[in-house]
Amino acid sequence: MSILRKISILFLTSFILMSVIGFWIDNINSKRVDELIKEKYLKIANEIFQNIDNNDRVEELIKKYDLVRVDKDDESKREVLYFEKHTFGFISIKKGSFEDEFIIEINFLDESYNLKTPNEENINDKLILNILIFLDTFVLLLIFLYLLKLLAPLKKITKGIKNLSNGDFNNKIEVKSNDEMQMLSDALNSMATSLGELLKSREELLRDIGHELRTPIAKGKFVIQKVENVSQKELLQKIFLDLEVLTNELLELEKLNSTKLNLSIFSAETLVTEALSKLYINDESSITIEIEDDFKIEADLHYLSVALKNLIDNALKYATVLPIAIKISTKKICVINRGKKLSKELDYYLKPFTQELSQRDGFGLGLSIVEKIVAKHNFSLLYSHEEGENIFCLRLV
Repeated sequence: MSILRKISILFLTSFILMSVIGFWIDNINSKRVDELIKEKYLKIANEIFQNIDNNDRVEELIKKYDLVRVDKDDESKREVLYFEKHTFGFISIKKGSFEDEFIIEINFLDESYNLKTPNEENINDKLILNILIFLDTFVLLLIFLYLLKLLAPLKKITKGIKNLSNGDFNNKIEVKSNDEMQMLSDALNSMATSLGELLKSREELLRDIGHELRTPIAKGKFVIQKVENVSQKELLQKIFLDLEVLTNELLELEKLNSTKLNLSIFSAETLVTEALSKLYINDESSITIEIEDDFKIEADLHYLSVALKNLIDNALKYATVLPIAIKISTKKICVINRGKKLSKELDYYLKPFTQELSQRDGFGLGLSIVEKIVAKHNFSLLYSHEEGENIFCLRLV
């Protein structure tokens, strides 16, 4: 889960919790205040009602409790807090036009009083509390938005790191925030520049070495033709052939570190055909092909065919009985040969210059090249040994 999603979940949780708490507090305070107001003004209303036949006493009470006479208006929208009917009249307490004002209505025979109460401090305190809760929620929202702004450069940095992992050292990360995020992006840009220069120097060195090695190898192969001793001639040819193969495989292995894939869409059958074309097979009956599902693949045809070619080549070298089999099923191509199970885990053989038997041909670079090609495509290489058969599969998903 991304940091942005985690922060969003924390914010929503806090926001909902604060809203629920605010609503709950407001509801409790409203009920508490309404009860206090009702008790307070009911006492005043009863006192006025009991002295309603004494105008002077009523006026004294109105003045004493800071009540103000008001005209009777539309009361349909007012909330009734209390209503009690008496033999010759009634007492009613309602909320006024504003939350902190109340209307006391007293009616007895022909006498009627509509009295507005002074502003209630309890109501004001409740409003202040509600405002504080709202401000707290608003500040929480501002903090969330500010955090989003602070974390926004992470997307650019993540994208830049992915570019670096894919071998793109020229794509710089542009972050202008004057904080640790910018320091991190500048450090990554500096590292990308250094790595790019280092890899460029290494590529030039390997290219030069490869060129310099091919020249003496070609001269040596030419000189061998003049050797008359047959056994010595075959030995020298084998030595120079091994040197040529080793040079080519080392250069191919190194090239994989910096080469970008040339992606295209092709069928599994096309991949197998391309891989077989890279091999020198004297007897075609040594390989059988079984196609269950000729699915489509999006990959670099050249490099993926090299990987499959190496698996086929190894299967031919290490098979105790021919033919070997190439099986194409849904999103998977397997190369199967009869032979002993690998003595070590597959990871051991994916390292350069490791192989099962030292006396076999090759230098232990084939599976290492396969692993690099497969990893570059985000595919996977699987191995199993079942019923006396070694099964190497390219899972192309």
